[in-house]
This record gives sequence, structure tokens and C-alpha cells, in this order.
Amino acid sequence: MPPGELSLVRPAHGTSTPEESGAGSGSPREKRPGRLIGDVIVELGFASRERVEQAVEAARAKGKLTGQLLVEQGVLRHDQLARVVAERYDLDYIDLSTYELDMGAVNLLDMDAIRRYQAVPVGFLDDGTLLLAMADPTNVLTIDDVAMITGRKVRAACASVEDVQILITRLSRVEQAVEEIIEDEAAPEAEPAPLLVEETDADSPVIKLVHSLIADAIEQGASDIHIDPGERDMRVLFRVDGVLSPAATLARGMAANVISRVKIMGDMDISERRAPQDGRFALTIDGRRVDIRIVTLPLVHGEGAFLRILDRSIAVRDLESLGMQRTEHDRFGYAISRPNGAVLVTGPTGTGKSTTLYAALSAINDGARSILTIEDPVETRLAAVKQMQVAPKAGVTFSSGLRSMLRADPDVIMVGEIRDRETARIAVEAALTGHLVLSTLHTRDAPSALGRLVDMGTEPFLVSSAITCVVAQRLVRLLCPHCKQPSKAPESLLAEYGLYGSEAFEAVGCARCSAGYRGRIGIYEVMPVTEEIRALVLDSAPVDEIAAVAERQGMRRLREDGIAKVRAGQTSIAEIERMTTSLL
Repeated sequence: MPPGELSLVRPAHGTSTPEESGAGSGSPREKRPGRLIGDVIVELGFASRERVEQAVEAARAKGKLTGQLLVEQGVLRHDQLARVVAERYDLDYIDLSTYELDMGAVNLLDMDAIRRYQAVPVGFLDDGTLLLAMADPTNVLTIDDVAMITGRKVRAACASVEDVQILITRLSRVEQAVEEIIEDEAAPEAEPAPLLVEETDADSPVIKLVHSLIADAIEQGASDIHIDPGERDMRVLFRVDGVLSPAATLARGMAANVISRVKIMGDMDISERRAPQDGRFALTIDGRRVDIRIVTLPLVHGEGAFLRILDRSIAVRDLESLGMQRTEHDRFGYAISRPNGAVLVTGPTGTGKSTTLYAALSAINDGARSILTIEDPVETRLAAVKQMQVAPKAGVTFSSGLRSMLRADPDVIMVGEIRDRETARIAVEAALTGHLVLSTLHTRDAPSALGRLVDMGTEPFLVSSAITCVVAQRLVRLLCPHCKQPSKAPESLLAEYGLYGSEAFEAVGCARCSAGYRGRIGIYEVMPVTEEIRALVLDSAPVDEIAAVAERQGMRRLREDGIAKVRAGQTSIAEIERMTTSLL
């Protein structure tokens, strides 16, 4: 949902327009509504009449509000109380756990004001009205103050106290640093101050901002940070569970200083802004060692930076935790336990191929075999495994490194990626001369990998003899166990997937997750290269024919494995559609 697009829940019973109800002006009705909060709670089905009447009596005796007491007693959740308040005053309810913030709106109030009012501007309506998320939308003084500060018409929306607090906490770290830089920076037309570029003081606002962004990304479990300069501002986005989402919008005038700071950390040339550069650095955040890879690109509106986060504290996963079902697990386990042959893991960038290879190495790393790897970069250090880093400037490429490794008496070789004809040829020959070779390849599915090697110039008879197993994989987001609910998809769609209504769940969104998802799991197709498939490769058969034979021999396709995980309540139909539509 794009920023600024309103996603509100209207009261269930009301049919009045926002203007008629008072929501258009941001204020509740001038007169106290005749409906009691207890009546609304009962009507919405959140509690029984008897339970509410008991709470009313207890609240009166303790001098508390009925809704507050019901939350304390565990009868109501914070979000349910917010819905009740919205219904009572005929206002809108906004779910901050799923609503995509417009940082342009957020930045209209400084953090001191946001904390003081316990209200967050989260977006704009079509007519420019500011949408203000509040735990107490009846506070007309706050609404009037925000309207005066921002110079805009304000419309209040009711949000839960818990969601407002979580949002304010999340915004504080980055926005506080942004505020300091805005106060310190020179006029918009001025050149960036040299002091900020060459800053060595750990308290520098730019340093605090960059460290704050990285720390926030790590806290959210992001794999990448995108710093994208625009015509009027600079956007910062985090990739969490494979999906990009806005994290902050910074003033255009600070773009050069932020990029320069990132380049200094990566030991890159800050004076060169016309050519792409690569760099890397390491940070320790909350006791965790984190490696960061940087790429800068000269874009239309200035330099952009892209940071890949490699968290060394994350342990190598075992095969059982990857998400392979029993048949796929057994086939893959058998392939990597063999003394020779090549096992390929395929899929686009960012689909967890390296994680699968590390799990495979961990499974066979029994101390009795010499294991060598060549990677770009070495993402995870493995005990008792000799790991080599690709270094093109020193002449160490996948092909040259692999050629040298063969002279070091290895039993198992892991090649980070087969990118060219030379690497493919050496890897295949190594598999044929008594080594177990593990590597990755960029193909859409498992059967396509065999044809891809032939297209790269490897002879079909070598491919058919060397490759013993091919795995294709994708990563799909896991449904949040706290808020997922039974799917409301049409019966026709469920039938298309071979599902019943009770077997499918969908994302909702809560304070514990990101838009209804939390974490990821793999979906797989595992294709052992049998004699029949070898014969097809030798005959240069089309990929579809190879796939048909593999399916007949029991290979489960990616989409089928995804549907099985939908049936198990792990992910949603929408997520499987998102990740496998291109395979149809």
C-alpha cells in the first residue's frame, strides 16, 4: 500500500460521512454520544453483558475507566479498545501495525511534540488533510495544537495505546538523529561542510544518523539498506523478509554527507562520485559483530548507497530447520553424503542458496574430510572448514581459486557461484575426478540448471555424468502466529489450490510482525539426476521434457511445496502467488 493511501476501518454500524460524524474535522461530536462504552463493547462481541456490568461496577469503585479496567483484566486487547472508542465516537480506526507511514507526514511534528501529545501524523488524505493517529481522539486540544503547528487541517483516527507507543519508540532513534542534522546543516544551496565529511568525533550527528539507521535495520532483521536520493529528498528503505519498506525520509541537503560517511566507513574514495564503488566494514552493535558490504552508484539525483548486512552472530542452520519436507530432505541428504559428484542449488539472488549450502557443509563436516570453499564474500565462518575469499584485484576469481584448490587435496569443494564457462568446466571436472562439489547457479527451476550448464559451454556428456542432484528454492514469508486468521479467499480460489477454507490462513498484522509476516522459510524442488534424465541431457532434450520425467519420478515442484506449507498454516496463498507466479 503506497504511503498516504488511507487504510481505515469505519465503525460497523454508522453510515454517516466523515463530515457528518465529525471525523472530517478531526474532532469527535460536540455533544457526548448517548451510547455508553459498555454497550459498544457488547455490540461488537468483545465481552458479555454480564462481564461488562461487573467491570463498570469495579471501575466506578476504583475510580478507573471501564475500558482501561477491561484491558487490565485481559478481557479486551488494546486494539479492541481502540475499535470500541472509534465506534463510540463514530470516528475511524487505524491499525498502525499494518499501515504504511508517509514519512513526509511524520516529519511535520518533531519527536518532542509527538511524545508530548502521544499522537503521530501518519499520512495525508486526497485533499491534503493530515491524518493523525491518536490513542485518545477525543482530545480536541491536541488536535487543535497539531493543526496550528502544521498549518494543516487535521483528521483524527483512533489507534491502540500499545501501537502508538511502539511506533513512537521506533521513530525516536532515527528521527532524533535526523532532527539534529537538520539543525546543524547549512543553507540548502551551500556545499556540505568539510567537517562532516572528515568527521572523527563519535558524537557527530552524521555518524549518529548512519549508526542509528544500521542499528535500526539490524533490530528489524533487515538484510539490506537502500539509501536512494530523490529530487527533493533522500529515502531510506529496509529489506525485511525479502520485501522493501520505507524506513525514513531525509532532507535532500544531507544526502552528500550521509553518502560520504558511508564511503568513509567502507574505505572508499569520497572524492569519486561519477563511478560505482565497492567497500565493506564491520560494526559491533549490542555486542553483535556485523559485517556490511557497500555498493555506491552514480544516479540521476546523486549518489545512492546499498548496504548488505551480514550478521555473524546468526548460527549456521541445520538441514532440518530449512523447511524441506521429508522426501526432499532425504534426497538432498543422500546427494551430499556421496563421495563425489556435483550438487547444485539454484534460484534468483536472495533466495537462501548460501544458507542451504552452509547447512549442507555443516551436515557433512565430520572432521574426516578436507573441506575447502571459495566464496564472494565469506558470509559465515565455519569451524574446521578452509574458506577462501574471492579477490579480483589480487587475481583470485572463482575459476583461478578453484583451480588452485584442486591441488590442495580436498575431499569437498564449495564454489560460491558458477558464473562463467571456465568455472563451470573446472567444477564439473572436479566432480568427475572424485570430489564432492557444491555450488549455486542462477536458474528459475531445477530442470533448467542442466540446460544452463550446456549453454555455458560445458559438454552434455560431462554435465550428465557429473551432476548428481539439483535443488531449486525460494523463500516465502511465514505468517505471524499471533495474528494470522482463516483465509477469506473465495472457494473457487481455494479449490484451485486444492485447499478447503479451514486449511488456509492469511496475514493480518500486529505489533509483533511486519504486515502479518515474521521470518521466512524455504520452498524446494529437489531433482536427483537419474539415468533417464542423464539420457535426456545427452540427447539435448528440452527442459520441459526433463521436468516431466522428474515429476513422474516424484519431484515436487516449488508451487506444490508452497501449497503444502499453506495447508500446514505456515504461509499464505498470496505469498505463494507472489513467489511462484513467474514459474507458471
